[in-house]
Amino acid sequence: MIDPTIQEKINVWLNGNFDEETKAEIAGMQERGEHETLSDAFYKNLEFGTGGLRGIMGAGSNRMNRYTLGMATQGLCNYLKQNFPGEQVKVAIAHDSRNNSDLFARISADIFSANGIKVYLFEALRPTPQLSFAIRHLGCQSGVVVTASHNPKDYNGYKVYWNDGAQVTAPHDKNIIAEVNKITSIDEVKFEANNDNVAMVGAELDEAYMDEVLKLSISQEAIKNQHDLKIVYTPLHGTGITLVPEVLARFGFTNVHVVEEQAKPDGNFPTVVYPNPEEKEAMTLALKKAAELDADLILATDPDSDRVGIAVKNLKGEFILLNGNQTGAILINYLLQAWQKAGKLTGKEFIVKTIVTTDLIKEIAESYGVKHYETLTGFKYIAEKIRELEGQEVYIGGGEESYGYMIGDFVRDKDGISACALIAEMAAVAKDNGQSLFEMMTEMYTKYNFYKEELVSFTKKGQRGAEEIQQMMAEMRANPPQSIAGSPVIEVSDFKLSTCKNLISGEETKLGLESSNVLQYLTEDGSKISARPSGTEPKIKFYISVNEPLASKADFDATEQKLNQKIEQILVDLKLK
Repeated sequence: MIDPTIQEKINVWLNGNFDEETKAEIAGMQERGEHETLSDAFYKNLEFGTGGLRGIMGAGSNRMNRYTLGMATQGLCNYLKQNFPGEQVKVAIAHDSRNNSDLFARISADIFSANGIKVYLFEALRPTPQLSFAIRHLGCQSGVVVTASHNPKDYNGYKVYWNDGAQVTAPHDKNIIAEVNKITSIDEVKFEANNDNVAMVGAELDEAYMDEVLKLSISQEAIKNQHDLKIVYTPLHGTGITLVPEVLARFGFTNVHVVEEQAKPDGNFPTVVYPNPEEKEAMTLALKKAAELDADLILATDPDSDRVGIAVKNLKGEFILLNGNQTGAILINYLLQAWQKAGKLTGKEFIVKTIVTTDLIKEIAESYGVKHYETLTGFKYIAEKIRELEGQEVYIGGGEESYGYMIGDFVRDKDGISACALIAEMAAVAKDNGQSLFEMMTEMYTKYNFYKEELVSFTKKGQRGAEEIQQMMAEMRANPPQSIAGSPVIEVSDFKLSTCKNLISGEETKLGLESSNVLQYLTEDGSKISARPSGTEPKIKFYISVNEPLASKADFDATEQKLNQKIEQILVDLKLK
């Protein structure tokens, strides 16, 4: 049986001003007795979180559809008009390759235009970082991109940006949520477009964006020498195909091979289970093509091209996938080396990483005398730090472990397009020095320490799953471990309370960051374990980082094995395995 409160919401949709297709979908679920599916679709309203919307597509108040999207957009319109009184408010809108993304983008444009807001709508699918760029380039007050990033094909979403090209942060995030929550009926939504307020954009924005990406190149001589570096690229049926091959060509790379089976944008993602470069399965076709060609580098972007995954050859000549921490560390290491070589380091530069990203990046920055800042997870916080320091310090680059990197500040979100270009340049520099990217990484480990990270995720679906995740966090707060993998826990950071407690001295300090539901344990041997429920998916994530000195390249395998054993023991001790 369905809860009476949920049934009441269902009845509103069956009897309100909703289209017949939506009503038929709900009626069909009722007739088939799909009570659990119906309950999940209506037990709450799809939450407009601090970044926007994301959910499974379908009929219902807890689903991504024209109505939940419409109510969110109307709330955003109301907030923009309050914030910019007397101004011509302008927004930019882009979308990825997902099913219904183009439809949702058009509906959003209709609502903005009906509210007297000027809309710059991309004529076809485009990467998320290009939307971030367009906001500042076109002088917009806001922008949205329709995407669910690397989620499965059933999902779609809607990310909201502010006038600096970054996803919304405080106070706008909470204030927008408040305005969205005031929209209680679809009858309040202005769905009728005013096409006079809509301008289509495309090629001219491509050129302006690519011009900025080209300015990031530091090692043109190495690219000239290694222009025929064999690169395999896959857009995983997403937006990367619109710009990555062209940007690589303009950088000077002449030997780029696109995985044809995954080149066409397709919201069904027919060749992969998950369109996520973090997943080895998603890289299968690229790995096969790279083996056939004896390639030097594999690049893969997710559907909205804000993330990039890479694969390189190890010392045995086998292709291995690098994780986001490894790629981020070698990329920052390369950028700082190149900036130093070019005489561009003046003492005012800085890099940024998130609290769950490898501390190796911090070590690298310190060795170059470059400032390092830490933020909460999410590129909106990295962008916020850039905004805070604008005109005082110079941002070089930053990233987070989930395959997101941002080089330069003309985009204020993670950017898989520019990252692909700089990773290819880095590979060219390595080859010009008689190295592979893998050897460049091992050299970095011998200079600093060999850091090894592991991410363990648990998905808990529906209402019950969300409750289980909250219970797990409550239990860890109430009973923190005394030791992990034989090493005493010396520090516990609770980012929800914004406190860090030293368990040896008993001293408690403030973290100085916005409250976030994250717990972090630091052990005596330098291991770090973080627990964080996802803000966009029904998941809880555990981030594990361990490190050991690496004496030489020859010791790589033995040291890695030792680190893997330590990670295994941590998983056992924390009952994660």
